Amino acid sequence: GDTFRVEGGVLKVRYDKYKDGFGGRFGHLFYKDKFSHYRLRVEYRFVGEQCQGGPGWATRNSGVMFHGCSESISMYRAPVKRVDAEAVYTNNVPSGAFRGYGLGQIQLGVESALDLLAERLDIDPFELRRRNAVRDGDPLLAWHSEPEPDLRWGSYGLDQCLDLAQDALHRGNGVAAPEGWLVGEGKASTLIATMAPRGHVAHATATLRADGIYVLRTGTAEFGNGSTTVQRQIAASVLSVDGSRVVLEHADTDAVTHDTGAFASAGTTVAGKAAHAACTALRHRLIDIAATLHGVGADACTLRADGVLTPLGVVPLSDIVIAGGGTHSDGVSATGEEFGEERSLAFNVHAVRVAVEPQTGTVRILQSVHAADAGFVMNPAQCRGQIEGGVAQGVGSALYEEVMIDTDGSVINPMFRTYRVPQFADIPDTEVYFADTSDELGPFGAKSMSESPYNPVAPAIGNAIARALGRRPYEQPFSRDRVWRLAQTE
Repeated sequence: GDTFRVEGGVLKVRYDKYKDGFGGRFGHLFYKDKFSHYRLRVEYRFVGEQCQGGPGWATRNSGVMFHGCSESISMYRAPVKRVDAEAVYTNNVPSGAFRGYGLGQIQLGVESALDLLAERLDIDPFELRRRNAVRDGDPLLAWHSEPEPDLRWGSYGLDQCLDLAQDALHRGNGVAAPEGWLVGEGKASTLIATMAPRGHVAHATATLRADGIYVLRTGTAEFGNGSTTVQRQIAASVLSVDGSRVVLEHADTDAVTHDTGAFASAGTTVAGKAAHAACTALRHRLIDIAATLHGVGADACTLRADGVLTPLGVVPLSDIVIAGGGTHSDGVSATGEEFGEERSLAFNVHAVRVAVEPQTGTVRILQSVHAADAGFVMNPAQCRGQIEGGVAQGVGSALYEEVMIDTDGSVINPMFRTYRVPQFADIPDTEVYFADTSDELGPFGAKSMSESPYNPVAPAIGNAIARALGRRPYEQPFSRDRVWRLAQTE
């Protein structure tokens, strides 16, 4: 479990949690013998130290450690920050990629510290975050004195997220706690870059066939993240056709030059941008060919579903393919690419109202609210599903899931009979709200929203339990036995 305690004004966090250890190959998250210290002062300063351990080889360790340390302490405008971080080898079995890219664990300490400050200073937790969170245009100081050169304020929606979550929690949802249960509210805010640090590469190809079908080829893989839907939407929008006329071929190394991989929420902000660039290039090429055929300027032409409209009429798509030197099979093509050289920022705020039964330690979530700064939301239903899934995963790590490791580094509960995951009945309905923003860097103004919804959930639940009991839980997951013992403490 993730444990932390206060000693001499210092909030100490120890990570003993084995993450996602069911056959994954990337050992890049938090294992045994990691510590994180956040010193609390009335000036809201933080001093942080973390040590990260990986398995017997190095894959994403340094990138995830960089990501977790940088964005977790970039969230607030503290004048004093220090981070000491180290990746070390351990004897733990290899772990796999886990949602949040290392931020969920660190944010537990940061957001718990914010809540402790709010309690001691008698300030509303939402208001404390408003006063101290970074604002649009602020330098994003992380673990070194200079801002990250590739981070840009593409848009800013944290203020809206805080308002949306607070208003929803204030309205309530009419769900009452059982008689005799204690009630508490908690909230947490997180920041995440819209793609992985140090670059992320994607190439794409868009082709018009003679039969009027567009073929989009990307290297990223679909595994339930919805990237294929969004990429087809991007192509259809740029090429002015219905989605039924876009065929997507993905995850094929023969189809494109290179793709770094479907991780770090890259499906829209990296592969999607490459797809947008390829379709835009193809659109320009089709218009140029049609303008040449009619002897007019390209700026006087418009791509439509049936062809290119020029001042002299419509040039059918089949004629454009022939004039462009394509055949029915290969058509006319254009390429696009994205190198991840600039990253924007997305924000998430989660708020909950929970009920705690002191006699059993049972925690029941009465209301769950999530506000997301997702930029322009291209597919609201799909994005809402991403957020609801992230919240469900966050509830699992907050209340149920715990991989137990013996002294030899072996997992002693490697099956779902002993590793408790939440069922549908355990997951509350979550009210999802979107900030009204449009990002300068993302395709059509969109931001990534795959991993970030997970990050603030456990801190918000922990803060709510602390408010309900008047005693703060220092060990995650906040399981019934731990909450029961906490409730019995004087």
